[in-house]
Amino acid sequence: LNASIEKMLAMLRRLIGENISLTWIPNSKNALVKLDPSQVDQILANLCINSRDAIDGDGNIIIETGTIHVDQSESSSGSPCTMPGDYVMLNITDNGHGIDKMHIPHVTEPFFTTKEVGKGIGMGLSTVYGIIKQCNGFMQVHSEMGKGTSMRIFLPLLQEKITAESIETKEQEFTSGKEIILMVEDHPDILQLCKRMLEKYGYVVLAATRPYEATRIAEQNKQEIDLLLTDVIMPEMTGSQLFKKLQAVYPNLKVLYMSGYSADFIAHHIAVDEGVNFIEKPFLLNALTKAINKTLTNRPA
Repeated sequence: LNASIEKMLAMLRRLIGENISLTWIPNSKNALVKLDPSQVDQILANLCINSRDAIDGDGNIIIETGTIHVDQSESSSGSPCTMPGDYVMLNITDNGHGIDKMHIPHVTEPFFTTKEVGKGIGMGLSTVYGIIKQCNGFMQVHSEMGKGTSMRIFLPLLQEKITAESIETKEQEFTSGKEIILMVEDHPDILQLCKRMLEKYGYVVLAATRPYEATRIAEQNKQEIDLLLTDVIMPEMTGSQLFKKLQAVYPNLKVLYMSGYSADFIAHHIAVDEGVNFIEKPFLLNALTKAINKTLTNRPA
């Protein structure tokens, strides 16, 4: 876990900005957890973005790891770890404005947000929570108004040894070639996070926050664009309209739609062709790479 975090520190510092200091305290040594590196990246990015948005002006974010043992009595007496065992703890603390106690039970719900309109879509913590539950982990949120917030994640300690070869094999499952992807997403944090993660898997990503910006990029691009990765519902035009417009320039272009709305809602309310490739937000980054690969190879996503 520590090695994956250290690889992300430079990117996290760019995400949070120069006015916020980032402190890294690795106390878990070489402890292993059952997570893909992309999932660690997604947890860190989402939590640090939340902390950044909670800080007005200068501030501090601390990332700390450690190991703990939870026995039977602790697991049944209020510990966030309801199953006894050994855990790796990842704690991200900020000195932002904090979360009201009445909101804390809801922070992991999709689309729940306390941020001002236009600043957040409420998917960060629900995505993090989904990753944690997937590997039988737990999350604890502690916050005080005016003092800050601590997001404490407990992941089961992996006892088996993992070789460098097995890690490399796992990463290669999601590695692609050098396809060019035009990604359109109106939330800059999501756009930049996905761009950096997809580039790690070998893709070339052209990023746009608006459809008209995407058409401009497409017109200026001198190479073939292989895939349009776009939100379905956008202010200037729908994702389907954008796709049809770009097809005039790139007739072999493929499309993968993404949306916070369900596939059923999209099918009934938005004009998109049947059988299109679609991924619902919030998504895990490894699920996104799988959907992209399936779309590029003509298999339904």
